[in-house]
Amino acid sequence: MAPGLVGAGGYHRAVTTTSSQSGYTARHLSVLEGLEAVRKRPGMYIGTTDSRGLMHCLWEIIDNSVDEALAGYGDRIDIVLHADGSVEVRDNGRGVPVDVEPKTGLTGVEVVYTKLHAGGKFGGGSYGASGGLHGVGASVVNALSSRLDVEVDRNGRTHRMTFRRGEPGTFDDRGGIGPDSVFEPFVSGSSLELGAKVARARTGTRVRYWADPQIFPKTAVFAYDELVTRARQTSFLVPGLTLMVRDERGVAGTPGADGPHEETFLHSGGVVDFVEHLAPDPAVTDTWRLTGSGTFHETVPVLDERGHMSAQEVSRLCEVDVALRWGTGYDTEVRSFVNIISTPKGGTHLAGFEAGLLRTLRKQVEVNARRLKISAKDTSERIDKEDVLAGMTAVVTVRLAEPQFEGQTKEVLGTGPVRAIVARVIDTELGAIFSSPKRDHKAQSSLLLDKIVGEMRARLSARKQKEISRRKNALETSSLPAKLADCRSDDVGRSELFIVEGDSALGTAKLARSSDFQALLPIRGKILNVQKASVSDMLKNAECAAIIQVVGAGSGRTFDLEAARYGKIVLMTDADVDGAHIRTLLLTLLFRYMRPLVEDGRVYAAVPPLHRIEVIGGGGRKNEYVYTYSEAELAATLKKLDRAGKRYKDDIQRYKGLGEMDADQLAETTMDPRHRTLRRVTVAGAEKAEQTFELLMGSDVAPRKDFIIDGADGLDRSRIDA
Repeated sequence: MAPGLVGAGGYHRAVTTTSSQSGYTARHLSVLEGLEAVRKRPGMYIGTTDSRGLMHCLWEIIDNSVDEALAGYGDRIDIVLHADGSVEVRDNGRGVPVDVEPKTGLTGVEVVYTKLHAGGKFGGGSYGASGGLHGVGASVVNALSSRLDVEVDRNGRTHRMTFRRGEPGTFDDRGGIGPDSVFEPFVSGSSLELGAKVARARTGTRVRYWADPQIFPKTAVFAYDELVTRARQTSFLVPGLTLMVRDERGVAGTPGADGPHEETFLHSGGVVDFVEHLAPDPAVTDTWRLTGSGTFHETVPVLDERGHMSAQEVSRLCEVDVALRWGTGYDTEVRSFVNIISTPKGGTHLAGFEAGLLRTLRKQVEVNARRLKISAKDTSERIDKEDVLAGMTAVVTVRLAEPQFEGQTKEVLGTGPVRAIVARVIDTELGAIFSSPKRDHKAQSSLLLDKIVGEMRARLSARKQKEISRRKNALETSSLPAKLADCRSDDVGRSELFIVEGDSALGTAKLARSSDFQALLPIRGKILNVQKASVSDMLKNAECAAIIQVVGAGSGRTFDLEAARYGKIVLMTDADVDGAHIRTLLLTLLFRYMRPLVEDGRVYAAVPPLHRIEVIGGGGRKNEYVYTYSEAELAATLKKLDRAGKRYKDDIQRYKGLGEMDADQLAETTMDPRHRTLRRVTVAGAEKAEQTFELLMGSDVAPRKDFIIDGADGLDRSRIDA
């Protein structure tokens, strides 16, 4: 009989035995113990080992201190980015326990920082609602650090312990504190080092660690802006908590580039202040605060008095605190949190918020159908989620014990019953505002319903327009502007649209382009500043309308990236101040009304040269041309040629515009994919980009005037054509 296996049903299944299968035995299996598993598979615990993972480690330490403040045992947290690459988090909470944990025989400090799934958040009564839940945060950070120092003020003394990649021991710091100091691990047993005496009333924890370069690449760095944003956000969510952020690194491009920089955050207004801080537009309604709570039951493993796990049904309290307001704009800003931990990908609490919001507002629209002129028979006239969310700024927070998250990174809440509780609170509290006899509530409710119904009608109108547009066949191209010099290729991924400044540059570009995949659209002068103008004014503007028509994907909320006719949009303007202004106006249009193009990385700025140097060829060779793109590069190139003994003509050509180039020069330097340089326009910081466009192009003149005055000394006057 051939070799086989007995299956579940009792029959023999034939298998082919190979040398590799016969050599695979139990001794080939690996069992990773404790922190060894964290170092082997860090992505499982912190998501990634780039800068995001580095920041996630910092959040884990900060969240432990915030949990103390949430429980009412601390009111200050200091975060310091040291110049040596380490980071320190200090709080005035109760301090990590320093007594011996009876089951392990280890001190509380060593248990917390070396044992996975160990801590005070597993139903022991230490924390009612906390951000840290899985008991792996501090120990994971310890495992991924080349050195971690913990100091605890408790019982009138400072207690200290140090670790190297998760292993406790002592460092010889006589030559300076750092991860490269000589380390001796504990052998027979471990203990806390007793430091100086402190006042018995003084308590707190200080953690300083150096991220391990064996885990994190050199490109992984602590993001100061992200840290400040998180600290500010936490100060809103925990009223009365002071957070101080200090940067001593001196990193270029940060506020601390010229020396230590410190910022302190303290807010007492809670989520209402948070919404008013986030809101980008004038208000239609006041900021409404909706609060409530609900209970639910779930079966969870609970530690009994003997330390054994047993399944028990427990009752949970879920507290809901929401602040929201609607503004005159159309963008939506919703932040959601569970026990002050941000959940950027939402979860059951956000789903409940949106469901309760939609249900309540649909009910109010039906009640006011006659005033709003909505037909009850027309089922297509029904408000949708996007109609309700337009122009809304909201902060949604829930607090509950032991929430279930989808993964250690805690980006999505998975506790099912929270959805119904949040929806019920929103329905009850928002319904009370709509039925309130107060004059302000009545007026704002009426304005809000008008805005939402207006959004619904605009959406339906846009949908009809899109359906009409899609029914047109490919032969009906009469809507495209006559001045467009289109390309022959239908391959969107390969095709490129060059938006060219002026007809003179267009003539040269037509000869320089590859008409197979490069299209040209000339614009006349400076287009409308859409940051100041209304939507109707923008659509009436011939240049703006031509760009929207040629791209072919619509504009604003109805923009459809998949319908775009080109894979690259290249802004080709002169290399002078006017060209930079025109490029800024074009970017404002694209950012404001076709933002998905920018987010998808399809928008580029061409980089035409500023100078052409004609190098004289010796020995009968032809003269060759060298192009430079800045004054500094020109000076460096001329020095290089002089050192090499090469001669060049003194009349170095300075291009004032694209029209001065002939077709071969333009193709070689700016349009030919084999030689050109393009700058991709990105929105890595959309919020900062929004502020920049408002500063440069918005209606408020005073901040722009200050910006121009402050930067006047750095202006190169030779770049102004006068």
